[in-house]
Formats: sequence, C-alpha cells, structure tokens
Amino acid sequence: MILLLLVSARVFAPSGVKVVYLGKLEGIDPYRNLKHAIGMVEASYDGETIDSTMINEYEQAYGFFQIRQIRLDHYYQDTGIRYSLNDMLNYKKAEEVFMHFAEKIGADDPCKIARRWNGSGPMTWDYWKRVQKYLVI
Repeated sequence: MILLLLVSARVFAPSGVKVVYLGKLEGIDPYRNLKHAIGMVEASYDGETIDSTMINEYEQAYGFFQIRQIRLDHYYQDTGIRYSLNDMLNYKKAEEVFMHFAEKIGADDPCKIARRWNGSGPMTWDYWKRVQKYLVI
C-alpha cells in the first residue's frame, strides 16, 4: 500500500507544458435557430433590419417575439414573474418568456413550438411555412 502511494505521488504533469486558453465556452442552445426564425417573422424582417422594439398597436403585441398580454398572464400564472408589455421591448425578458413556453414542448419539435407560439388552428400551418424560410438547420 505504501509503495502504491509513493508511486502515485510521483505522478504529476511535466513542468514546462504550455497551455492554450481558448476562452469561455458557450453552451449549446438548441432553440437558437428557431428563436431567430420566429423573431424574423414576428418582428417583420424587411430584408435589412430586425426591429426588436416593434409594437403592433392593432394587436397590442410587443417586441421581437410580438408578445401579447394574454401570454404574459399565462407566464405569470406559471412562474410568478410579472412582466408588462413594455418589458417585452427588452430582448432578454422577451426571450425568457418565449423560452418558458418553448421548453414545455422541447427542442425536438420546432414545428409544434412555432405553431403553438402563433396560436391554434389551421392558419398556424401558414405561419410555420413562413418560419421555415428563416430556419437554418
């Protein structure tokens, strides 16, 4: 036993070894492409700019993901976090709300996430086709 301890005590990294630090590794975001595609459709991408602070007065939908009050009420019921529509002009807060609902479905079904984000019924298939144009998979 003592011999084993002495042998293992001598095992160490050789001196003079150079180490290259590459920086902080980012985690994998399986929703990244879908978030981008949905935002492109929701924020009315015009070919040049994305308006993450867009407000659709008629529908009372705010921000990159065009979030309405009913969605925020549901989010509050689920999480206890109360956001206002104006908060949805902040991308990080809007993304948090979107991700809450997307993660309930799971990253393996982007079609279902997109269609449920848009609402319900047959018109969501048209919405999914618009989202697919921006998906980079």
